[in-house]
Amino acid sequence: MRYICVYCGSQTGTDMRYRQAAMIMGQLLAKQGYGLVYGGGHVGLMGIIAEAVLEAGGSVIGVIPEAMVGRELAYKEVTQLEIVPTMHERKARMASLSDAFIAMPGGYGTLEELFEIITWAQLGIHAKPIGILNVAGYFDALAAMIDRAVQDGFIRAQYRHFWILRSEPAALLDALWQHDMPPVRPWQGSAQREGDLSDLV
Repeated sequence: MRYICVYCGSQTGTDMRYRQAAMIMGQLLAKQGYGLVYGGGHVGLMGIIAEAVLEAGGSVIGVIPEAMVGRELAYKEVTQLEIVPTMHERKARMASLSDAFIAMPGGYGTLEELFEIITWAQLGIHAKPIGILNVAGYFDALAAMIDRAVQDGFIRAQYRHFWILRSEPAALLDALWQHDMPPVRPWQGSAQREGDLSDLV
């Protein structure tokens, strides 16, 4: 089974379309035979997508730090719940379990996880596809910011294509496996001699 890691909010947001997208994404994952890897919580969009996968007969692996279990945030009914000591270990474990990544609407934690997994691709740590589900235009401003970073020379143009963006769950899943990750330019050698270490940041 292929597992897709989904990063999303521990809140549901103010727009019902976020909740609907989480439910639909969970149902589609199970229907298409994908397992879900996620942050292990039962609250917010995290809980909605996990419950949708389980109700549709799918497999769910939750990875959660010990501190959050103590706050009774863990979804203990998932197929497999892994409890790890720290947030850093949580993210590394989620990445190792997953064949692809999807970011849905969320807050600081979701954005941090998304940018970290993109950065890992840029460093050549993985070459797994990354998708962003742009529900209700939530990520429009983020995409524009990244385009500005490319325009102003802070991100190489080819690295803009580490991720794909779609507005519908089905379209994103269809595009995810067809997406060719751009090759990573080795930074050692010419880039280092030129004093250009931009591939590392």
